[in-house]
Amino acid sequence: MVGIGPFVVLSVVAEIMHGPGFLYAWIAGAVLSLIDAMVWSEFGATFPKAGGSYNFLKEGFGPRTGKLMSFLFVWQTMIQAPLVIASAAIGFSQYAGYLMPLGFWGSKAVSGGVVLLIVLLLYRNIETIGKISVLLWAGVLATMAWIIGSGLAHGNFLEPIRHINDGLEINYAFGAALGFACVKTIYSYLGYYNVCHLGGEITQPEHNIPRSMLISIAGITILYLCMNISVASVLPLETIEKSQFVVSEFIEALAGPIAGTIVTVMILWVAFASVFSATLGYSRIPFAAAQDGAFFKVFARLHPTKNFPHISLLFLGGVAFVFSLLFKIKDVISAILAMRILVQFIAQAVGLMLLSRRNGRSFFKWRMPLYPIPVILAILIWIGIFISTGPLMMIAGTSVTLLGIAVYFVKEKVAKENVL
Repeated sequence: MVGIGPFVVLSVVAEIMHGPGFLYAWIAGAVLSLIDAMVWSEFGATFPKAGGSYNFLKEGFGPRTGKLMSFLFVWQTMIQAPLVIASAAIGFSQYAGYLMPLGFWGSKAVSGGVVLLIVLLLYRNIETIGKISVLLWAGVLATMAWIIGSGLAHGNFLEPIRHINDGLEINYAFGAALGFACVKTIYSYLGYYNVCHLGGEITQPEHNIPRSMLISIAGITILYLCMNISVASVLPLETIEKSQFVVSEFIEALAGPIAGTIVTVMILWVAFASVFSATLGYSRIPFAAAQDGAFFKVFARLHPTKNFPHISLLFLGGVAFVFSLLFKIKDVISAILAMRILVQFIAQAVGLMLLSRRNGRSFFKWRMPLYPIPVILAILIWIGIFISTGPLMMIAGTSVTLLGIAVYFVKEKVAKENVL
């Protein structure tokens, strides 16, 4: 299934490649992904079930607190999932501006229209999207191959690496800039853990889940670094920083305006694929949690004739439509990470340590080397990324979590009163 990551790389590359040392942000993202993947691997190999973090948080924090944490995961998904969908829709409208001038309202009409079209396409019984996913991924890989191949053919591919430290000063300003860039790059890496959501369908999960994530991160790192080096080897950094269509202008500089138009269409294809797969996948999370009795029952309803979770789809699609009209892509990405980090990444790492203390390290089917150092490093780095999202996003992420806690206890109180 096509994820958001590849498209985000194409749509916000100009923001990431800002100033000297931008390649360090990609390397930092790879390191964090690798460390965090160890946490996912221990959980995924030991609890190979559909749902990923929903199950991991429940197991890590135990019967009582785990129920709260699982609820919070679904709760934040109800907000951050529409933000993920909106990020691709906004990016779609941003790149569509290369083909024709849209203006503010035209851009909003396109982003909102993309969300509505996706909901319309998904409002039906879809038994399998395997063939569609292969086709969509072919578009992602073809676009990346074109970008990397063009940079290699240009002949200056290694220049950005040779000058990676030009003008670089290791100080507080560099640390702050690196943290800001890492907010975008780590979002581009997200998806390495998707195999954990399909744990129940993976053969030999104790071997294949960790292996899958490590291979995925290695492949993503190579592709993303090569793609950004290719762009930087052709376009001056000043041009990249000011460009809204950096990949289109990169191809146009090498092969002319027709090629620039073609690659823009391919990028829009990737964007549409991202919205499609994200909306489809996320619409099943509230549905599954509601069926399990851990979320509001209304989301467990299936369409009376087409047998799909239409309430969940309509809710997420409606919120994503509103978000696509209100926000800019860089704000959306920061908001997504601010909400995910607290409940999903940091809490999940803490849950792993709690479970290790209760059951011992031999309980896990796969064990990371040098435990607990990777877990502690992951928590510290995630805290740094959370701070780098900015005060407003930190407050928003914390507020969503606190509100979710309040809603959970109200829900539990009402449920007990109904039983009595």
